[in-house]
Amino acid sequence: MKEMKLVYAAIIFLVSEAWSLDQAFSRTNQSTSEMKLNATSSSSPNYVFKYSSLKLGRDANLTCGDKTWTEMMFVIWKLRLKNKDCDIAFHIDGQNRNTCNDGKSLQNTSEAQSFLFIPNFSFSDVGIYKCESVFSGGAEAYSINVSITVPPKLSSWLDWKGNKMVAVCKAEGGIPAANISWSHTGNTSTVETRDSSDGFFTVESRLELPTDMQTENVSCAISHLSWEHEESLMIKIEKAGRAFSWVHLAIPISIAFFLGFLFFGQKKLVKLRRGQESVVSSSKSPQTDDVEEVEPYASYVQRVNSIYNSSLDMFT
Repeated sequence: MKEMKLVYAAIIFLVSEAWSLDQAFSRTNQSTSEMKLNATSSSSPNYVFKYSSLKLGRDANLTCGDKTWTEMMFVIWKLRLKNKDCDIAFHIDGQNRNTCNDGKSLQNTSEAQSFLFIPNFSFSDVGIYKCESVFSGGAEAYSINVSITVPPKLSSWLDWKGNKMVAVCKAEGGIPAANISWSHTGNTSTVETRDSSDGFFTVESRLELPTDMQTENVSCAISHLSWEHEESLMIKIEKAGRAFSWVHLAIPISIAFFLGFLFFGQKKLVKLRRGQESVVSSSKSPQTDDVEEVEPYASYVQRVNSIYNSSLDMFT
């Protein structure tokens, strides 16, 4: 009996020791994983610097090397954004962390390649994205400067500078600034670039054209990071040039007509004034004649009266 009790006691002791060792091993693995994450977060590896420009309103993916999901032991992304700092981490033992809480997440492609997913890229997502990954046989670290790309609004028209035609192409409200070139070379062209306080750029290019230009149109080409191909705008020269010529011709004609109207009006006014003066003078002269005619009549009557009076005296 004593021997059996000793055997049972030995078995219980061995089982308890094995259970204690298993718990200690689990705690060791957990602490080792935490140490790896903390060491990765606090260390400063040699980064490979990259630049990436992402389109406004589009979903975007950023990769940290070309290793597959199965090859990685852990990967961590540390983000320094415009309004906050956050990090996203993955460890092979299942210890994951995501403090961004804005839709960003670690995903993998159909080929099992890991990438950082950014939904609906906006101005608040602009910043520095640092990633560190450890895989079987090595490690990689990248620092990616992420900026935003906004396509500009395009417009074109025909203008005049003195007696010269000027073709104008404009790319407004883009990030970064657009590039504008013309189909006609050798003519004088100017480019003006303006930036606003919120980071948008407006580019305006003006091309002087000869008045005896034979072609009916001229085109400008605009290139921008938002587009895979150049955008082209065409400006019609013939119709627009004729319209502007009629406008320029109508101005001197209108001025000449107005001056002629003033001249003939002034001349007519002088004639009217002279006519009125002659009418007034002619209306006054008959009154003088009447006075002259009346005066002899009065003297005649007076003489008649005197004769009549004298004849009366004789009879009396």
